[in-house]
Amino acid sequence: MKRFLPLLPLLQHAASRLMDLFPADTSRMQPRRRLLLGSAMLAAALALPTHPASAQPWTTEHWTGTWGTAPAGPPPAASLQTFTDQTVRLIVHTSIGGNRVRIRVSNEFGTTPLTIGAARIGLRASGSDVAAGTDRALTFGGRSFVTLPPGAPAVSDPVELNVPPLSDLAVSLYLPGTVPATTVHQLALQTNYVSLPGNFTAAPSFPVQRTIQIWPFLTEVDVDTSGPAIVALGDSITDGTRSTPDTNNRWPDWLARRLQIERDPVLGINARIGVVNRGISGNRLLSDSPNTLAGRSAQERFDRDVLATSGVRYLVVLIGINDIGNSSPTNPVTAEDLIAGYRQLIHRAHAKGISVIGATLTPFEGAGYYSPEKEVVRQAVNNWIRNNDEFDGVIDFDRVTRDPARPTRFLPAYDSGDHLHPNDLGYQAMGNAVPLSLFRSAAARAAAAPAK
Repeated sequence: MKRFLPLLPLLQHAASRLMDLFPADTSRMQPRRRLLLGSAMLAAALALPTHPASAQPWTTEHWTGTWGTAPAGPPPAASLQTFTDQTVRLIVHTSIGGNRVRIRVSNEFGTTPLTIGAARIGLRASGSDVAAGTDRALTFGGRSFVTLPPGAPAVSDPVELNVPPLSDLAVSLYLPGTVPATTVHQLALQTNYVSLPGNFTAAPSFPVQRTIQIWPFLTEVDVDTSGPAIVALGDSITDGTRSTPDTNNRWPDWLARRLQIERDPVLGINARIGVVNRGISGNRLLSDSPNTLAGRSAQERFDRDVLATSGVRYLVVLIGINDIGNSSPTNPVTAEDLIAGYRQLIHRAHAKGISVIGATLTPFEGAGYYSPEKEVVRQAVNNWIRNNDEFDGVIDFDRVTRDPARPTRFLPAYDSGDHLHPNDLGYQAMGNAVPLSLFRSAAARAAAAPAK
């Protein structure tokens, strides 16, 4: 009998509805007739659906990040973008495909509520245009708009859309009123579009007023698939600084291509694994930068940018060079400080079942903040990353990018010119250096899972 107790409110509601339909005086009924009516009420109550027939049980869903970025802000007044009753059309590049899609938006660095008056998603045809037949309206809790309190994110309801891997999506957000872009990813390296005044989210061909190279408010796109996600947590070298805009030449982009295109020699399949880039130019492991657009420290943003990523199973950590380079002469950052910070990320990720892969810090002799003393710290950190057994795997980006004739410097063919960041060829070399064997167990599980 106890198992029926949770149904009691539902039974009482059904009984009330039936009594409204059949307002007979049951006090004059014979016992058998009352029993039959009670049985009918019970049967009717048990037949009532507990959720809409079209709803998919959330326990059967598996979401994976196919694209993501890390927000920061608010920007200084001189670089603050403002939108006035306008629509932004944001272009993002997928890593993994799926048949359903949803987005995540954020007002994390806003001080006032953010209203998104309408939102849509579709495959990009070219430029700002959406491919015919792919445009989908997005809702939030069933409503066509959403208001985000300061500091809050929001996730859209899923929509059916065949999203190919390695494709471009166009996400359109209508921003009524005057909206300062306080929550942004500053280094999009992607041309995005701002409309003339009005709601143009559903316009296949976009009336462009101006273009921007930032991603305001949008922080993640998920697809419904059985595959896991890799989060790349880092600074400008993960963010892709000095790579060619509109070409997706960051090292995580090259890794995503390999996971989709290359056939693993052991598995013999293409791995269904998403790659989400959470790099922020100027970011540090241990402390916040004075530049608000460089984001909070990796330790502070870890829960938001790693743990909250849909389907995260692997974390690649490439961060620390800005801690070393910006180290104070009077209170220098030591290798021991950075190692303690890495250990915190490892412990927090392991607590959630996430494997952590450490990446060695790339050369920086010749960069503006280089010194021989700081190079000693970098070498000590890299030796620990290579030789300790606390990381679940290691990617030796230093070995791949350094000049064999002078290992403290970038290989000239990979140097963007500032002696700190790779060029397109250097980012490609980094992406190609990631051993896919690090992710084989996840790929095998995804391959064995039934297709959705």
